[in-house]
Amino acid sequence: MKPSFAIVGGGRVGTALGVNLARAGYPCIGVACTTPESAQKAAALIGKGVASVVPWEITPTAHIVFITTPDSTIAHVCEQIDARKGFAPEAIVLHCSGALPSTILKIAAGDRTATGSLHPLQSIAGNDPGRNPFAGIVMAVEGAPRAIEVATAIGADLGATCFTIHTEAKMLYHAGAVVASNYLVTLCDVAFALLEAAGINRDHAFDILGPLLSGTLENIKTVGIPQALTGPVARGDAPIIKAHIQEIKTRKPDLLPVYRVMGLHTINVAMAKGTITEAQAKTLRNVFDKEGGAGE
Repeated sequence: MKPSFAIVGGGRVGTALGVNLARAGYPCIGVACTTPESAQKAAALIGKGVASVVPWEITPTAHIVFITTPDSTIAHVCEQIDARKGFAPEAIVLHCSGALPSTILKIAAGDRTATGSLHPLQSIAGNDPGRNPFAGIVMAVEGAPRAIEVATAIGADLGATCFTIHTEAKMLYHAGAVVASNYLVTLCDVAFALLEAAGINRDHAFDILGPLLSGTLENIKTVGIPQALTGPVARGDAPIIKAHIQEIKTRKPDLLPVYRVMGLHTINVAMAKGTITEAQAKTLRNVFDKEGGAGE
């Protein structure tokens, strides 16, 4: 029989975990939220367990406790539960923050209770009980050895692939994930804005650039970075870059800093690919710096 679990924090991640753990055969003790309505809604979606606004009412008998509250309250909620002896003697206590380490979970029970984190490397935008948002994704795991073992098993039962990360590296790992996901959205916004400035309806921007985005991601997967890099920087085509900068400066000056910063880093990628010389790289840097308004 699978170990029992309790969810403290019935938001998108907590509810999705509860729904899919219950389906995987893990008995749900209960879910706790800040309001009765939220707790009842999450419990109804999970289909099992007690709905409560008091976490330590549902956690004492759970083998696994997930604290899936906002990052800013995880440590405080853990302290509140611990102060009321709300953890079973050998419980596994996990949070799902991507940025915070498991060391924020301070429990007086000592060696018998193990703490860790299980971070789904995926954007969970809503609660669709008919879909498992963890299937096929990757999850980062860290913490005490027993917590890592249990969290990895949970990930596998949810259909995910887990990897272990060093606790002290959690913030840099999260920064990398932010760049890959959140800043990709921002990068697309910049690209769409440039197309719009060129007279292309923004509503059509994804249809136009979507295949290019997909092809680039597939190239990164297939041949890796830097071999996936193409375009004017990879060719050392300074006149084209200069023309880009002049047009952006005239039509969309607010986007020029982003174009410059991305271009300057792309020079390093092109050098690693071996398609430009040091002299070409120097020329490109001068174009991005001078034409891009460095020092203005």
